[in-house]
Amino acid sequence: MTNLPEETLSPEDVRPPAALGVVAWLRENLFSNWYNSLLSIVSLVFIVWALQAVLRWAIFSADWRPVTSSPLLYLVGQYDRDQLWRLGVGVLMTTVLIGVSWRMWGGIMQTFAFLYILFLVAIALWPSQGASYTLNMRIALVANLAMIPVGYWIGTMKYMRGWIVLVAWLVALALSVFLMGGSDLVPWLPVIPTGKWGGLMVTMILAVGGIVLSFPIGVLLALGRRSSLPVVSIFSTIFIEVVRGVPLIGILFLSSLILPLFLPPDVRIDRLLRALMGMTLFSAAYMAENVRGGLAAVPNGQVEAAKALGHSNFQITLLIVLPQALRAVIPPIVGQFISLFKDTTLASGVAVLELLSVGRSIVQANPEYIQSQMEMLVFIAAVFWIFSYLMSFASRRLEVALGVGQR
Repeated sequence: MTNLPEETLSPEDVRPPAALGVVAWLRENLFSNWYNSLLSIVSLVFIVWALQAVLRWAIFSADWRPVTSSPLLYLVGQYDRDQLWRLGVGVLMTTVLIGVSWRMWGGIMQTFAFLYILFLVAIALWPSQGASYTLNMRIALVANLAMIPVGYWIGTMKYMRGWIVLVAWLVALALSVFLMGGSDLVPWLPVIPTGKWGGLMVTMILAVGGIVLSFPIGVLLALGRRSSLPVVSIFSTIFIEVVRGVPLIGILFLSSLILPLFLPPDVRIDRLLRALMGMTLFSAAYMAENVRGGLAAVPNGQVEAAKALGHSNFQITLLIVLPQALRAVIPPIVGQFISLFKDTTLASGVAVLELLSVGRSIVQANPEYIQSQMEMLVFIAAVFWIFSYLMSFASRRLEVALGVGQR
C-alpha cells in the first residue's frame, strides 16, 4: 500500500493485488535469478527422469501377480468365504453412517464420503486372476453405495443429534466385531477364530480399535498426572514413563507371550485381543503426554473465572479445559494416530496376520513370486500412505474448522 494520506487514497490504492499469472508466478518463484533458475531446471530434469523410470517399471517390467492373484487374502485373510456376508453387513452399516455423518457434519465428512466411494469402487475393480473374487462380490460393493443417500436422508430427521451419530458409530463398530467373531449362542452365527482373520481387515481392527480405546485412556492418564491426589498422580506418571521407555514390539511380546503365563490355566485371551491391548496401552501413554501439553497451554485465568462463577471441578475440566486443550493439540494427536496405524505391521511379530504378513505369506507360498517381492511391498506401502494421508487431510480440515492457530 502506498504511503499517501488516508483522505487521498483511491480505490485502486487499497484494492488487493491481482493474482499472479502462470508466467509471472514462474518468474517470481522458480526463475527469479540465475541460481534459482539453474536449481529449477535441474530439479525438473530429475523429476521427469524419476517419473519416467518409475512408470516404465510399473507398466512394463513389474510383475503384479502377487497383488492380483489373491485379493481376498489381502482384504480378509483366511476368513470363511461362505461367511463374508457378515463383513458385508459391517460395510453396509459404515456406508449408512457415512451418509448420516455427511448430513450432520458437512465439510469433512463430505470429503470422506467421496473418498469412501472411490475406495469401494477401487476394491470392486481390483484386477484378480483368481475365481474366488466373484462378480457378485464386486456388484455388491458398488450397489452398497446406494445407502449413502439413505443415510443422508436419515440425517435430515429432526431428532438426529451429533451425539446420537457418535454413539451409532461406536455401536456399529462393536456390532461389526461381534458379527465377524460369531457366537456359540447364535446357531446361524458360528464362531470364526481370529486365527483365520487377516489382511486389511485385521489392520483396520488394530488401528481403529487402538485409536478409539487409547484416546479416552490417554485423556484420563493426562488428567491423572496433573491430579492433586498423590496416588493417582504417581500411578499415572509411572505408567506413562515406563510404557514410553519400552519399544512397541516389547509391549506386544509382553501382552502376547508373557501375560498368558500369569493367567489361570483355564483363562485364555485371544491373540488378536492381546495385540490390541498392547497397542492400546502403548498409544495411550503417548496420547497422555500430548493431551498434557494441551492442558498446560490453557490459561489459569479461565479456571479461576469458572470457579468464580460457581462451576464444579468436573464441569471446569469437562466443559472448559479439555475442549481447549484438545483443540490445541490436534496435530500431535493425529500424528500419534498415524503412527499407530503404521505400527500395526509390528503385530506380525506375535503371529497376527495383518496386511504386511499376508503379503509376505503370498510371496513365500509361491516360488514364482519370490522375485516380485518389491511389487508386493510397493502395493502395501501405497495402501498405508493413502490411509495416512487421509488422516492428515482430515486433521488439516478439522484445524481450519476449529480455527486452530487463529485468534
